[in-house]
Amino acid sequence: MDNPVVSRAEWLAARKDLLAKEAELARTRQELIEARRKLPMTEVTKEYRFEGPDGQVGLADLFEGRRQLIVYHFMFDPQWSEGCKHCSLILDNVGHLSHINALNTTFALASRAPYEKIAAFRERMGWSVPWYSVDGPDFNRDFHVALGDAYNPEEMGDPDDPSRFLEGEAGVFVREGDRILHAYSTYDGGIEIDLLHGTFNLLDMTPLGRQDDAPGRPWLFHHDRYPQEALAGR
Repeated sequence: MDNPVVSRAEWLAARKDLLAKEAELARTRQELIEARRKLPMTEVTKEYRFEGPDGQVGLADLFEGRRQLIVYHFMFDPQWSEGCKHCSLILDNVGHLSHINALNTTFALASRAPYEKIAAFRERMGWSVPWYSVDGPDFNRDFHVALGDAYNPEEMGDPDDPSRFLEGEAGVFVREGDRILHAYSTYDGGIEIDLLHGTFNLLDMTPLGRQDDAPGRPWLFHHDRYPQEALAGR
């Protein structure tokens, strides 16, 4: 690190300058939140099917009786033996679901892997979040859960190639009586997905930062697979 070492008075002056920038960012972010809440919605009329602990269910069942539903598309290809380590990092940072449930909102995961693989991996990782296997490609395709440019579906390649549907993304749905409305989606690399990275948000407060420059994050493991030397103080 090449940070200068200064007096306490100089540090306080610099910190106040930064505080003004943080306050401006907070105001801008609040404006963005308000704009998102006012987005128009589109009705979901197709019948999507999922496999869960109780067998086949529909999209309405994923709400678990609540009014809002956030679905995170967890990368878990049917051929893989375990879920994506990057998505696992995000899920490790999701807090206790009682708080979001108390606000009439359900958070759930959807993956292409068969439910038996999902259930085994979920138990191994010690997670309690609801997790479903997506039955067929339509749910991913219709909500542009794919590698490539989410806003240009024609550039995504073969729509029947299942290898396209891997990217970790999230969609928000709302119930109005018997109607289900799609309110919002955010995609990998977007600011809202980044905010789910609680680990990185903590590291953003430190001088060393995220230390995340290497492609593919070679330092990252599933939380039960870290080498002991990686967890020791350095």
